Amino acid sequence: MSRPSFVNRHDELDLLRSRFESETAELVVIYGRRRLGKSALVREAIKDRTDAVYWQATEETAAVQLSDFVDTASETFPLLDDVQRDWEALLRALGREDAVVVLDEFPYLVESDSSIPSKVQRVWDMHLEETGLTLVLVGSSISIMEEKVLSGGSPLYGRRTASIDLPPLSLEDARTLYPTTNADEIIQFWGVFGGTPYYLQALVGDGSLAENIHTRILSEHGVLHNEPEFLLRTEFGIQEPQTYYSILRAIAMGKRAANEIADFVGVESNALGSYLSKLRRLRLVERGIPVTANPNATRKSRYRLTEPLFRFWFRYVYGQGGNIAQLGPDAYDQLVEPSFTDYMGPMFELVCQNALPSLIPKTYHGVGYWWHQHHELDVVGLGSDGTLVAGECKYTAREMHEGDLTDLERSASQVDWSPPNETDTEYHYCCFCRSGFSEGLREMAKERGDVSLFTPNEIVSGL
Repeated sequence: MSRPSFVNRHDELDLLRSRFESETAELVVIYGRRRLGKSALVREAIKDRTDAVYWQATEETAAVQLSDFVDTASETFPLLDDVQRDWEALLRALGREDAVVVLDEFPYLVESDSSIPSKVQRVWDMHLEETGLTLVLVGSSISIMEEKVLSGGSPLYGRRTASIDLPPLSLEDARTLYPTTNADEIIQFWGVFGGTPYYLQALVGDGSLAENIHTRILSEHGVLHNEPEFLLRTEFGIQEPQTYYSILRAIAMGKRAANEIADFVGVESNALGSYLSKLRRLRLVERGIPVTANPNATRKSRYRLTEPLFRFWFRYVYGQGGNIAQLGPDAYDQLVEPSFTDYMGPMFELVCQNALPSLIPKTYHGVGYWWHQHHELDVVGLGSDGTLVAGECKYTAREMHEGDLTDLERSASQVDWSPPNETDTEYHYCCFCRSGFSEGLREMAKERGDVSLFTPNEIVSGL
């Protein structure tokens, strides 16, 4: 099965190319977690240009970095051989050429020479703003990019003309990189490998999900076997890895409320916030609230891991090294397969939330989930037309039946929401089920105009 090497990113490519063609100076910042394809994005954007310099910094001395940059840039602009070897002089010369200059892994450059942001700021203010130069700063260290480039205390604050906080690929785009066309298997691949391009490129093109999990994650020689640990220890520089690991494991095991996480980890609830804040800043953890709640007023919170591979790893791999090694090729069958359906339940809910605007087309003021006391809804869409779309998700071996719809209607009636147009709330009910629906529920959906039924085939086809 042939898979493309570069997928989508159309909006990001359009933004970059529009900045390249601008007649004024542009300072573009691209940042985000490692492995998301930032380098591939900028290389794709400049691949047909003859006025672009792409240079990737390394963990070397400032002098070596500067020399490497000159060697690379001189291939496109030979005149740089005669320019003083100084960042300000070099950028000023490139500005006179209206060049496109990409400095990839910018944090490495800053770590080798902390004065770089100030130098860029000075030459930008004094010379480059009056040119047609496009300067693109790319970085995987979110903390350094925010501190040295984006924050109010940064020398470059206020200079950027565009920024891209690059997210993982959506399921819609990632599915073209999965080695299957079966809808349920596509959802399962997304539930484990997500939409991070590096992880998807690592997949065995003709391998099943079980084979890919075994060879790429469970096997001690697998390319992703130590991926989360590597990122946490080296990329993010976390000083207390055991506490962060325990928090991530707690969330992966289904502890989503702050008090549940704190009890699992063994830390005080008031100390947990700083750890969660760091993980949220690194785009690894996301705070969820009821979709109807005001984020600035509610104290209700549930946390989830944003990267599926981390969720899988902290549930099945972390702390299981001995068992995995002992079981060898049987590790998937013994450790993963018995609980994999339970693991996929929350992932299926997220897929359904993301698919809702395509399946029930409306303008939504919010799409997410909702809970209050003993009532909970897996999917809720707040339609601008006054419709509350409520959904129940079942990733199980049994069909959904009329009783499930009754439970869904009962929970939906407890949602406290006032439509924006101050009309009476209309309800639409969605049943999402891996295994289909009973004859009675299918007949009920045919008779009523406010009930929709979706299997993985409809969900994936609707993307």
